[in-house]
Amino acid sequence: MRESAHDDTDEEANPSSDAGTRAGAGADTPAVDAYLRRLGVERPARPTADALRELHLRHLRTVPFENLSVHLGEEITLDGKRLMDKVVGGRRGGFCYELNGAFGTLLTALGYEVTLLAARVYGDGGRPGIPYDHLALRVRTPDGDDLLADVGFGAHCLLPLAFGERGDQEDPGGTFRITGAAPDVVGAAPDVVGALGGRDAVPLADLDVLRDGKRVYRLEQRPRALGDFVAGAWWHSTSPQSHFTRSLVCSRVTEDGGRITLSGHRVTTTTADGKREERELGTDGEVLAYYRDRFGIRLARVPTVRDPHRAG
Repeated sequence: MRESAHDDTDEEANPSSDAGTRAGAGADTPAVDAYLRRLGVERPARPTADALRELHLRHLRTVPFENLSVHLGEEITLDGKRLMDKVVGGRRGGFCYELNGAFGTLLTALGYEVTLLAARVYGDGGRPGIPYDHLALRVRTPDGDDLLADVGFGAHCLLPLAFGERGDQEDPGGTFRITGAAPDVVGAAPDVVGALGGRDAVPLADLDVLRDGKRVYRLEQRPRALGDFVAGAWWHSTSPQSHFTRSLVCSRVTEDGGRITLSGHRVTTTTADGKREERELGTDGEVLAYYRDRFGIRLARVPTVRDPHRAG
């Protein structure tokens, strides 16, 4: 769930409401049709891998990765119907739990078999983050395709990855690889994190997802329920150590494969080949107009970073 942030609230992630919620709950036909209209796609005739690729790319281009709820004091509830309401009715985005939670709900309603997976994001020091740091999706089709989908990580793969492939996978977002997780080493002694692969691999061993040779996150294969991620969502929306409480982000992929990001008053445009340009918006009116025109988000006021120490 990264980008430089997830999206969550300064309130609670409501742990009591959805301990058993799984992808697909609360997705009625009108909500699904409205979701597809927001993405600008027709309802797939069948839940195929090609249809998933189109849905995945359109989601990244249409639904922004944003953490505005954290700084607007909005409640974040990990419940399939509530997430659909936010993305569809509210025309908002979110961070990993919200985006992949809503997308998983949509995919389940369309006939895909969706499994929620927990991951721990590697930090700058090469150490994985907290448990339930990130939510990703394992998606299976009736034709036997097995894919890793992730529309909630900011700059990442633009298309789903083949889950069982252990070689390089070329994607518009870079060269990706899924490998068996190896021990992390701190000093001279191995520091085992999670269930390892290798010669003595255990069932459901953890996997590492790499982008351009760098480890991105460590992925567990054990199926999870949406409610399992409440603690991670709460931490990321309240802890002073979380980058989501310390900065604003609203970002999406552009039609040409680049990215636009608004953080406070600063706009960053990144082209598909990695060239970056930054500029500052002058007035609050310009900021609100940018949210509306470039992300489809209508706000009554400009979000500002809240003091994370107040969140506990």
